[in-house]
Order: sequence, then structure tokens, then C-alpha cells
Amino acid sequence: MNDHLSLWSLIANATLLVQFVMLLLFFASIVSWVMIVQRGLYLRNAAHTLRKFEDNFWSGIDLNQLYHDCGAQGSVEGLSSVFRAGFREFNRLAQQKSHVDPDTVMEGTERSMRVALSREEERLNRNLPFLASVASVSPYIGLFGTVWGIMNAFRGLATVQQATLATVAPGISEALIATAMGLFAAIPAVLAYNRYSASADSIYSSYETFAEEFSSILHRRIHGD
Repeated sequence: MNDHLSLWSLIANATLLVQFVMLLLFFASIVSWVMIVQRGLYLRNAAHTLRKFEDNFWSGIDLNQLYHDCGAQGSVEGLSSVFRAGFREFNRLAQQKSHVDPDTVMEGTERSMRVALSREEERLNRNLPFLASVASVSPYIGLFGTVWGIMNAFRGLATVQQATLATVAPGISEALIATAMGLFAAIPAVLAYNRYSASADSIYSSYETFAEEFSSILHRRIHGD
């Protein structure tokens, strides 16, 4: 009886539909774990580069030098992307100051930073909707497999003269595995989604705060000139 109730035996002897549900949940779990690790590394690096850039920016470094230093790093993401977008547009419009008034310069600068902020928000939240979907849907998929398995188990009793616990136990056990796999896929996904979503919101809020402060600095510069 122990052999019949082993985990592999229950999965191998399950109906095709229940096996498909288990395979689907297993695949969703693997993909979500890959995304959990990838998002964790990305957000940790984003928080690190945010602190590094802010320390560099507020150290009193020349803005032109900072602009070139950020560009020399190759791929520009995070706060340096927002800074470069705003500073590039500011310099471009400021050179046309005789034809463009200061308020128009600031409007163009802020618009460029908003576009950069939108791109960074998309990067921060990438793959989070998938984790949310796995977290919300997996238990129901597992429950569907469980209900189907239990239905088959009780239908099998119709062909048995005497119903005993040993007769129905394998069918119910294989059905409950589907629920367990649904929870196994959903729990890490919902924990990761909640944590990463809060982290992404915090980082993005810092981006917005910097954009406002940088806009004020440029506003004073253009009107002071």
C-alpha cells in the first residue's frame, strides 16, 4: 500500500487531466522562481546604483562631468537615465535661449524626464504582473485538478462491491497533490510580488523626488542666467 501511495506513483497513476494540471503548475512554479531570482537581483542592483548616483550627484560634482561619466558607462539605466534625459534636453533648449523663453526650456526638460521616468517604471515592474497572475490563479488550477481527481475516485467506487478507505485513498491522494502543487506555486509568487512591488514603488518614488529636485536646480540656473 505504501508503494501505491508514494508521491511518484500517485502522479504516474493520475488521470491525464490531473497530470496536465500538475505539469502546468510545475512549469508555472519553475518560471516564477526564475523571475523571482532575476527580479530580486535587478531591484537590489537598482537600489545600489540609486544610492551611488545620489551620493555622486550631491557631492558637488560638475553636472557636465557627471553627464559624460554616466554616458561612458555604456548602458544607462535608473536614475542616471533620468538625469541624462533631463540635462540633455535642458542644454539643447538653453542653447536656443534667444529664441526660447526659460519656461519653455523647463517644460521641455521636465517632459523629457517624465518620459525617462516612465521607461524606468516599466523596467522596475517588469515580470511582476506574471508573478501576480501565478499567485492568484495557481490555487484555483490546483483546486480544479483536485475536484476532478476526487470525482474520478468516487466514480470508481461504483464498480466496487465494497467501498473501503483503501479503495478510495489513492484517488483522493493524487487529487490533493494538485492542490499542494497549486499552493507550492502560489505562495512564493505572492510573497515575492508583495516584496518586489513595494521595493519597486520605493525606488520609483526616489526617482520622482530626484527629478523634482533636479528640475528645481535647473530652474534656478536658467532663470539666474
